[in-house]
Parts: sequence; C-alpha cells; structure tokens
Amino acid sequence: MFTGIIQAVGRVRELKSTPGGMRVTIDADALPVADVKIGDSIAIDGACLTVVALNKHELEFDVSRETLACTAGFKQGAAVNLEKALRLADRLDGHLVSGHVDGVGTVVSFDAAGDSRRLVADAPRELAKYIARKGSIAVNGVSLTVNAVEGTRFEVNLIPHTLAATTLHAFAAAMKINIEVDMLARYVERLSEFKEQST
Repeated sequence: MFTGIIQAVGRVRELKSTPGGMRVTIDADALPVADVKIGDSIAIDGACLTVVALNKHELEFDVSRETLACTAGFKQGAAVNLEKALRLADRLDGHLVSGHVDGVGTVVSFDAAGDSRRLVADAPRELAKYIARKGSIAVNGVSLTVNAVEGTRFEVNLIPHTLAATTLHAFAAAMKINIEVDMLARYVERLSEFKEQST
C-alpha cells in the first residue's frame, strides 16, 4: 500500500527481456535505501514492484507481461517516480494507493495556470466511471485531486511543489500515463452490484 506522495525521482538504468516479461534496473540514488531489502515493495511510476536484487542504490525488479500490458511501460533512461511502501506508523498525506495500475490514459493538454499546471487527460472508458470531481486519482503514482470530469476526460491541477518533486513536469500532449482510480469507488460499485444480486 502507498500514499501517492513521491519520495524521490529515479532513472531506468537497464532493461532486459526475460521469459516472464522484463528485468528492470532502477537507479534510486535519490531514494533512501538503507532500509530496503529483497522482497520489499516499491512503486515505480505507480506500479507496485518487488525488489529482487539490489546493489547500493541500484534496485532490480521483475516486471510481468501483465504489468507491462496494463501500464505505460518502461523506457531506457527515463525518469520515474519512486515511493516505498506505506508503514502503519506513517502519516497518510495523499490517499490510499494500491500500486495496481488500472490502465493507461493519454495527456490531452498540459498548460500553465499561473505558477501551476493544468493537466487534462483522457482515461480508458472502462475506468472513467470511477473518476469523480473532488475525488482522488493517482497519475504515474502521484496522488492528485480531480478538479473536473466530463465523459472520459478529467482535469487536475499540479502545484509547483508537485512539479518539482515528481516527473510530471515533463508531461506533454499525447503522452501515455499510468492511472489508478480511487479504490473506494471500486468498493462502492461492488457493494451496489452485490445488493442488486441479493434482491
């Protein structure tokens, strides 16, 4: 479990194809890793991955074909958002994020709004019903508040701190982004479905 509050920005050091998908090596030099061990979970651009090897600040992860299919993927040399798993004693400054990316969206526009930025993006149609105005959404692992939503299109505001502390400042039209909807919306849907089936 994560919060969507990014702790550091890392970089994709190496990509290797494996029978099950891909081995990804991340340079996590800016992330405190003294307490990280093999088997720990770290969110990379919002995707929860398990550390399978580590060497100082370099962390390795095995990424399954399923994860590659439902995320924007990884590119050699790309900057990525990093967050270590939430501990029970930690403060919850963002919102509860599972690290299970629901799908890939597309940036429509990324315009200046004073010293902030207004991100407008399209979500996959099957996810749009879970996105609500003033609700939470994770974009590339970053916890954000939805300012507006119409159909499959949603809008969020990125303050200067978020732009400085994450990779989102590099967004541009047509870029693919990882989206995780608010898990509470999924539970509400399931409860509603179960109630209908029971009557």
